[in-house]
Amino acid sequence: MAIVIEALQDAPVARRRTELVERKGIGHPDTVCDCLVEAISLALNRMYLARVGAIPHYNIDKALLAAGQCAKGFGWGEQTKPMELVVGDRATFEVAGAQLPVEETARTAVDEWVAAHLPHVEPGKGLRTRSLLLPGSAELRGIFEAQDAEIASNDTCGACGYAPLSPTERLVLDVEDFLNDAAFKASFPDTGQDVKVFAVREGDGVEVTVAMPLLATCTVSERAYFARKEEILAALAHRFGQAPLSVAWSLNSLDRPGRGIEGAYLTLTGTSAEDADSGQVGRGNRANGLIAFSRPTGGEAAAGKNPVAHAGKVYSVLSHRLARLIHEGCPELLEVYVTLAARIGQPVDRPWTGVQAILPAGIGLPEVEAAIREVVEAELGRMAAFRAELARGDYAVC
Repeated sequence: MAIVIEALQDAPVARRRTELVERKGIGHPDTVCDCLVEAISLALNRMYLARVGAIPHYNIDKALLAAGQCAKGFGWGEQTKPMELVVGDRATFEVAGAQLPVEETARTAVDEWVAAHLPHVEPGKGLRTRSLLLPGSAELRGIFEAQDAEIASNDTCGACGYAPLSPTERLVLDVEDFLNDAAFKASFPDTGQDVKVFAVREGDGVEVTVAMPLLATCTVSERAYFARKEEILAALAHRFGQAPLSVAWSLNSLDRPGRGIEGAYLTLTGTSAEDADSGQVGRGNRANGLIAFSRPTGGEAAAGKNPVAHAGKVYSVLSHRLARLIHEGCPELLEVYVTLAARIGQPVDRPWTGVQAILPAGIGLPEVEAAIREVVEAELGRMAAFRAELARGDYAVC
């Protein structure tokens, strides 16, 4: 188990002149797709542990949320074709001659997630599930046969996490959280869950572009739509008036007064997946909930992957956790980056680990290296417990 620690000669992201950060909120089609496959993954974990006593081979990280169709206008709307989640990957359907309810578990998980997070979509009707799940290859299934031994990684891959968040990153997360919070929805029940936030910072000023639909059935006219937009912008300006950056707001930038339904962002269901935009696993947020253009990242989608043996999932979440713990233990560090990697067939609990730290003036790497190594070794020493936490859903992945 190699641990390489080095000082990074670079300016922290928050001190650079420009920065771009994005978050696709809970109702964005890409995030919906990620969340649905992760819901299936967690449900399979529970089912497998209850019936088998262990989590066998599966991966549910290849899926498409195909947009539906609907007719709508000011004050009315009708869904004419449902959205469809197409899941095509691999799972374990039988253990020791006993059949396992994989399909039923997956469909129930989707319907329960939709009911909990998309209140204007009817589970099983407004969004349907088409499963193309099949058993996996014998070679990959064999990784899971002896779970009391070291678990081998079922892929060659890596991931990178970082800490702390920059003020721009924190702002983007907080804006989406505010707009999809229960308190905001109680005050603005005519807003949808498909919130996208994109921030462009230059110096101390940041332009924040927000996309969030209004519900067609609650918006009686074009005039009412644009009046409501102003109220939402005022709520944002009030909530984030004390932000450490000078914020310029834009909401639904494609809107054009005078064009009626063609100049307003309306939805029937609260998500553009109803008729405008499909979603796909891995096209959205990284494991810390952000798409940060100035940060290194890997190509893995954490959502839906097996938490026992898929290094792409384990390391995507763990790298951010490690970076955060290192920074908490050494708060004088300006930034911390953690990279984890494994080769297929090697123990997933013993990744190659690289830590890069941006040091403040007057502090050398020898002064913090032992503390960094202590955190890394302690966390890697509890990898079995971490993977169990991941399997329970203790960590958000999208």
